[in-house]
Amino acid sequence: MTDDKTRVLPQTQVPDPQRPRQARKRRRRRMSRGQRFILTVLTLLVLFAALAVGAVFLAEFQMDDLGTFDSLASGEGTYLVVGTDSRENLPDDLEGKFGDFAGARADVIMLMQVASDEVQLLSIPRDLRVEIPGHGVNKVNAAYAFGGPELLVETVSRETGIRINHYLEVDFGGFAGIVDALGGIELDFPAPARDLKSGLEVEEAGTQVVDGATALAYARSRSYEELRDGEWQSTGGGDIARTGRQREVLLEIIDRASSPGGIIRSPLVLQQVTANLRGDSTVTPLRLLKTAWRFRSADETKAITLPVVGHNEGGVSYVVRDEPAATAVLEAFAAGDPLPED
Repeated sequence: MTDDKTRVLPQTQVPDPQRPRQARKRRRRRMSRGQRFILTVLTLLVLFAALAVGAVFLAEFQMDDLGTFDSLASGEGTYLVVGTDSRENLPDDLEGKFGDFAGARADVIMLMQVASDEVQLLSIPRDLRVEIPGHGVNKVNAAYAFGGPELLVETVSRETGIRINHYLEVDFGGFAGIVDALGGIELDFPAPARDLKSGLEVEEAGTQVVDGATALAYARSRSYEELRDGEWQSTGGGDIARTGRQREVLLEIIDRASSPGGIIRSPLVLQQVTANLRGDSTVTPLRLLKTAWRFRSADETKAITLPVVGHNEGGVSYVVRDEPAATAVLEAFAAGDPLPED
């Protein structure tokens, strides 16, 4: 018998103080398993964002600011990209490949923008005959030697009629370092190739990932040869063919930098890029990231060299604009219209 004041509850009704907590734990475990992937991705994104922001702030202190140029137009969009032949920062495996002299000259001169849903690259041959303000007639790359980046911007803008908003410059060693930071770039070789002067040596044909030294030797090549039928044969083209290779390398760098792999590497790449770039005061790491994203989002890419023909004047070899094709290209670029076929 039981005391009337004591009631025995059925077993199913006996409260278990542990059950609610256990149930809650089970619910939490089920939610964690169901959301584990999302939570992991979000954590990685937050970590990546923190690294990227840190890299941007660090890059602000690394990038060489050339100051304000009076020759640059207001606004944004069009870059003058210059590759100089300074020998100061060459990697060890390229020492002695490009001669030895002090100072730097404008070896690559290229206009770059995104317009009409296409990336547009316009190469300016360095031997183009121009009027350099204050220095008379000379090759366009002499403007850099006479008055540095600002005079080069003024000369190119006057010659082409194109408003230039930003200036970017990289030397040989910096170029190679950027490619290496990206983990290399892909280049396609129809046949084994070499250039005894630039140090290019490609033993096999096909698409392959090349390092910074090889990419630089390829972009610098003026005596490009291919192995055909057991013999080394010159492909010709001289400086004009070289500008095509330079554009190819630049496009591959942009494509690699804005690919998923490039984004993963972006903190390292951004540091390497900004440490090896010189730009006017409008060019910041954040602007570079914005520009790279616009390039990635463009529907297509159009790369062209300003149409020119050979010209000899006073014993000096120049190239001059090939009209009316040159004017058509310049007017299209200046207006942001699709570029004509090369």
